[in-house]
Formats: sequence, C-alpha cells, structure tokens
Amino acid sequence: MVKNTGRPGYLQIADDLRAQIRGGSLAPGAPLPSTVKLAEQYDASLSVVKLAVGVLRTEGLVIGQQGKGVFVRDTTEQPPPADGDTAGEVAELRAAVQDLSLRLAKVEEQLATSTTRRPGRSSR
Repeated sequence: MVKNTGRPGYLQIADDLRAQIRGGSLAPGAPLPSTVKLAEQYDASLSVVKLAVGVLRTEGLVIGQQGKGVFVRDTTEQPPPADGDTAGEVAELRAAVQDLSLRLAKVEEQLATSTTRRPGRSSR
C-alpha cells in the first residue's frame, strides 16, 4: 500500500492509521495490529512500520503497553496541543532524517560495490 510518491513510507502508513483512528475504524482502547501484520498489510519493512507507529506515539494518538502491544489512546482525555508546540514536528523531522540516513547508506554501499574493479577488465 505504500506508494512511490516521494513521501516517506512511514509517513504514508502513519497518515493511514491516523485516518482510521480519527474515522473510528480504530476505536479508543483498540489494539493496533502487530508490527509484523502491519508490515505485511502495507508491504513495508518492520523498521518503516515502527517509525510510523512512533509518529503516532509522538502525536499522542497511540500508547504502548510493555508486553501487551500498542493501543489507540482516548484523545478526549488529553488536552489539545498548545499553539506553537513543535515536539511532534521535531520527532517527525528526526524520523525523516533517520530514514534518509539509512537510504543514503544503502546508496553509498551500492555505489561502492558497483565502482570496484572486477578482475580481468581493463580500466580504460
């Protein structure tokens, strides 16, 4: 389900889960599917799914319970974020930088292996 739109996959997944929470498909107190199930559902890696869930945690939409899972938080119990509150934005930027760092490392690794000389080939 993650589309090649230029928007990071974890943000696409977070957007979809957020819409399900706000739309009532995932009610307060309901558990999110496991990370493995979400990865299968969105055809994404576990790390991408974990980043998406992290975004929702930062936004206060879900809460993790050690050994039990991640559950939709009852948003009526918490006050809305204050104007100018940038904590969510900072967390999203950090996650984006981490994602870009991983992608850059893969590209650099591919570039390094593709530019190494192969035996028997001329360098001309």
